[in-house]
Amino acid sequence: MQNNDDLRQYEDIIHLPHHVSKIYPAMPVRDRAAQFAPFAALTGFGEAVKETARLTDARKELSESEQEELDVKLQLIQNHKKEPAEVCFTYFLPDGKKEGGQYQNVTGTVKKIDPYHRVIFLSDGTKIGFDDIVDIEIS
Repeated sequence: MQNNDDLRQYEDIIHLPHHVSKIYPAMPVRDRAAQFAPFAALTGFGEAVKETARLTDARKELSESEQEELDVKLQLIQNHKKEPAEVCFTYFLPDGKKEGGQYQNVTGTVKKIDPYHRVIFLSDGTKIGFDDIVDIEIS
């Protein structure tokens, strides 16, 4: 807090009107406020911290019996091409930015099974790799 002695030394100018330039237009309040906005010295640092904090799931390794069960279900789907059924796949979707990924569920009709490239194509355009599948439910 200022004391009275500090105020007395400015007494001659404290009540003068605020100066307004005749040459330059007044700066808009929005631009004046921007002068005092925080400066981000490390551009992208906040996004990098958020990305590091984002959690991903580890890929589950299937046992031989689980893999055999999936193979049987894939064979059933392959054999019933004339009567397409709704199939629900649970599969691992690898993360593009970091190790791990997330598990997805998708339900649809199988359009094509490519055993050479080990890929399943659904009628909606979804493409699922054999090695990413963890569960299949046939309705």
